[in-house]
Amino acid sequence: MLRQDRLQEAIKREVSLIIHDELKDPRLGFITITKVELTADYRLARVFYSVLGGESEYKKCREALDSGLGFIRRLVGRRIKMRFTPEILFKEDRSSQYSVQIQKILDEIKAEDLKRGEENTRSEKPEKSGGDGA
Repeated sequence: MLRQDRLQEAIKREVSLIIHDELKDPRLGFITITKVELTADYRLARVFYSVLGGESEYKKCREALDSGLGFIRRLVGRRIKMRFTPEILFKEDRSSQYSVQIQKILDEIKAEDLKRGEENTRSEKPEKSGGDGA
């Protein structure tokens, strides 16, 4: 595992622990740190997060993260020994919402296909003839 990968995982773990255990902001709902991207010079860490809920939950969570940014960065700097503590930039990760939307569309398509299949089966059944005996 490369040093950059190890640092990204360490930052992800520490930011997650800080948010869940040490930030006491009621605006933080159910938040998950999904990934961290660290620049090659280790000066900037993009921290991607996902929130359970809609647009209002994302907005509240964003405000809480912005207000706690200095605190989070300071604790990351204390816990992870690096020459420089990277600047932290929080980014929304909406991939989970996107996958839920895709699954919903696929379920609707499947339901329509099943309905069409049942209609086709009913229309293809042979009718009994009157039996003229010819």
